[in-house]
Parts: sequence; C-alpha cells; structure tokens
Amino acid sequence: MIEESGRVAAPSRRYFLSTLGCPKNQVDSAKLAGRLEAAGYGEAAEVEEADLVVVNTCAFIEAAREESIETILALSEARRPGARLAVTGCLAARSGSELKQALPEIDVVAGFGQEVSHAPVTFRGRAELPAFDLLELPRPPVEAPWAYVKVAEGCDRRCGFCAIPSFRGPQRSRRLESILTEVESLQASEIVLVAQDLASYGRDGGAERREGEEIVHLLEEVSALTRWVRLLYLYPSSLDDRLIDAICATEVPYFDLSLQHVSRALLRRMRRFGGAEKVLGRIRRIRSLEPMAALRSSFIVGYPGETEEDHDALLAFLEEAELDWAGFFTFSEEEGTYAAGFPAELKVSRALAEARRDECAELQDAITAKKRTDLVGSTATVLACGGGEARSFREAPEIDGVIRLEEKGAPASLGSFCEARIIRAEGPDLVGEVIG
Repeated sequence: MIEESGRVAAPSRRYFLSTLGCPKNQVDSAKLAGRLEAAGYGEAAEVEEADLVVVNTCAFIEAAREESIETILALSEARRPGARLAVTGCLAARSGSELKQALPEIDVVAGFGQEVSHAPVTFRGRAELPAFDLLELPRPPVEAPWAYVKVAEGCDRRCGFCAIPSFRGPQRSRRLESILTEVESLQASEIVLVAQDLASYGRDGGAERREGEEIVHLLEEVSALTRWVRLLYLYPSSLDDRLIDAICATEVPYFDLSLQHVSRALLRRMRRFGGAEKVLGRIRRIRSLEPMAALRSSFIVGYPGETEEDHDALLAFLEEAELDWAGFFTFSEEEGTYAAGFPAELKVSRALAEARRDECAELQDAITAKKRTDLVGSTATVLACGGGEARSFREAPEIDGVIRLEEKGAPASLGSFCEARIIRAEGPDLVGEVIG
C-alpha cells in the first residue's frame, strides 16, 4: 500500500500468530504470515493490538492438545473486543467442527490450506479442497541466521502410536526446483530440512532414481546453496550407507534418528523395524567415518506391552550408544491408531511409564553432560545466532544446547561463522571464546 507521498501506508488490519508444536508447524506459520501480509494484514507485536488472532496448533499427543487448548483460551481472553480468533494446524484438521462446538470462543476453524481470515468451519471426515497449498506458498524473509524448510507433507508409514497420517495425509514431496528456489530466497547461513519422514523424500514422485537417492540428491543440491544443511527426523531403516556418506561429507555431521525404542519385540508391536544391534551397527559406521559426529534421538516409554526386559534393553542401549542428545516421552493413546486397540492387560500404568521415562532421562543427562565436558579445550566452527550465543554443528536450533560466547573484541555479526575455543561446560550448554 503506497500513499500519494510515496510512503508505505501502515496496514489497516493486524494479525497475531501463535505457533505450537514442531518446526514443521513453524514453516506453515511463516507461509500463513506471508499469505496474510499479501492480503493487507500487518503483524501485531501484542495480541491486544490484533484484529485477527491465529493459533497454529499441535495435536500429536494428549499433552500437545492440552497446550493448544490452553493457548486458544488464553489468547481469546487477551484479545481486544471485536478481534476474530482463528484456529488452524493439526488440532483444527483433526477435530474440525467438534473443536468449534467445544470452544465457542473460536470464530474460525481452518484446516490445512484454508483461509484463516474467513474460512468456514471444517467438518471431520469430509474432504474439502484446499484454497492454497501451504507447501508451495512463498514466505517472508527470516530474521534468524537459520531457517527450517519443509520438503514434504504427510507420511506413508503407519506406526502403531501415531495419528499424523490420519490428518496430514499420505506423503507428498515438493519439487526439487521449488525447494531450491525457497532456499535461495531465504539467504540463511543454515538450512534445516524437515518433513514427517525426511529420508523418504521423493519416493512418492515416481522418480527414476533408486530408493533413498532422492534425499541424497536433495542434500547435495541444497549444500551447493548454503554452507550448513541439517536434516531432522530420519527414519532409522532409511539410513543407508549412501545417506550416511552424504551427511558426513557436509560440514554438519548431525544425525537425528527417530528410533522410538530398541527392543525388537516392542518395535514390532509399534509397527516399526530394527533393534538395538542394527542401530548400533549404523552408529559404529557413522563414527568410523566421522568420530565427532553428533547423534540425537527420541524414545517412547510405556508403550503397551513394554516389559522390564524391554526397558532394561533401552537403558543398556543408551549406555552403549552414548548419544549426544535424546528426548523421552510417555506413551499417549491416540484415537484411531493401532495401539489404541490393545487389550487393557498390555497397558503400562502412567506411574510406571513416568518412572521409566525419568530413569532414562537421568541416565541420558549424565551421558550428555560428559560428552559436553569432553569438548572443553577443543575448537569448533560456530554460527553466531545473536545475543552472545552461537551453535556448532552439534547443536540443532531450539532443541539442543547452545554455546555462549565470551568475546574480547567486537561481537561476531549475526549469521557469521567464526572459530571458538570451548573453555567450560555448563550442563547442556558450552561457553567458548572467539579466536582468530
């Protein structure tokens, strides 16, 4: 909007956007923001200033749904009179009109690809054509020196605990050219590629390459455009030698493996594959190529049928694998999933599941602390992230520790790379001094 004087006029309407859940949701929100700004909205700094309040929700597990509902109610209470409240994202797609009926404070429930400013309420089980494709929408520039880029939507796997395919749909990979155009436009020092099943990128497109080659090709193409490329959410059975070699060949030998458990019997009940020995073999191969590689994973405890032997196997695996980072979650029974149909006698009590989670977390915290302490005295290339903080390849943004920089001269500029000597460890975080 340009005034006659040539000045840019302030938008007459403002939006406030709250994002919950994973980095994939953050990408969706960035694209929704671009859509709203193209429609004449400006971003409001505070919810009280907005004409439109948007909540991009998460619905992966019960705790995420509870947080989404609490956020909806809190923002509804805080909005100014006359402001509209729109709810989108996973909870909107999963619950549809039920959400609007349960929370009359909501003005609009917008499923994926529907306009949050004036979309009708969606109805569960009824297929509706999206007005636009979030995957392919342009997005505003990023302020951080790194950016998530979503390369696919949905998932073709049917893990026993996961409801994501029921509301995100089957996997749908983006065209390579579209991804590269977005990467170029962001001009970020680090690109973090994300998807529900990242290693399966391109398998749904009928490409001529062999299975697994599409993600390797994507990694190589994106690496030609930016210095750091990080892959998040790799299904372990897809981690073949080609992908390991390709990741180790970059400056970011960081492996985020979605393991969930290591007991073969329990994994079969989860409708997943693998086991401790197979995963340890993959880890040994990674470390033979890159001894300093960083590894992260997440695990579910308390899944129906989990025995003390299964739990002991997980503890033994953690001790042997010595992962840099790991998260532990108690099982959440999700409506419509395979695990929801297990008989009561297989279910693990909440108290026992939480005790197992805490035991795993205590062990992993000690392993992580030791691995961080072992880095004291070493040097690392770090990315300056602002506020006196930086990250090396070992720390993924927002989920791992950080490196706090003690700088004697001018601070490293945002988005620049520099060398730092690690001088001490403080739990999951490190303290370093810039050198050179």
